[in-house]
Amino acid sequence: MTTWQIDGAHTSVEFAVKHLMIATVRGRFGKVSGTVTTIGEAPGHAAVAVTIDVASVDTRESQRDAHLRSADFFDAEKFPTITFISKRTVGDVDGSFRLIGDLTIRGSTREVELEVTSEGRTKDPWGNKRAGYSARTTIHRKDFGLTWNQLLEAGGVAVGDEVRISLDLELVLQVDAPVASQVATAAA
Repeated sequence: MTTWQIDGAHTSVEFAVKHLMIATVRGRFGKVSGTVTTIGEAPGHAAVAVTIDVASVDTRESQRDAHLRSADFFDAEKFPTITFISKRTVGDVDGSFRLIGDLTIRGSTREVELEVTSEGRTKDPWGNKRAGYSARTTIHRKDFGLTWNQLLEAGGVAVGDEVRISLDLELVLQVDAPVASQVATAAA
């Protein structure tokens, strides 16, 4: 079994939702962590576990961010994380494939399907094996208890229901402790 760690410094989780029915507001979460556990060294058919820190939401507008953290939206105090736990993959994991799993937001869990593309694998300048993946999906926020809205005088609503989510993940292969100690012993 092989474990890949999400490199939070080189990973982004972003979202886009309609505002006032005429514009799109984009935001991101700054703190993302998780693992991909595989058989062998290729992050193919894998167990994926991702955790997003809700308080790290950033839409470049502090009042909106505070509102998103409040009980009207994510309720970060009561539900501090968003999680994704994979169930299965379908397709060519070295190219494009679908990753199906459970997304939990605000205590509500729904199965979602991510369209994933392998961006390749390489070694970094320090000899670490890395892999990159991009993923996209669309959810309906009301399915996750995110129901706050405001009716507009001209008709329509302030916040759209459909939320587009995009992820760009960089993974780092973790060296098993026994292997690491063998490498250290061999180097001594």
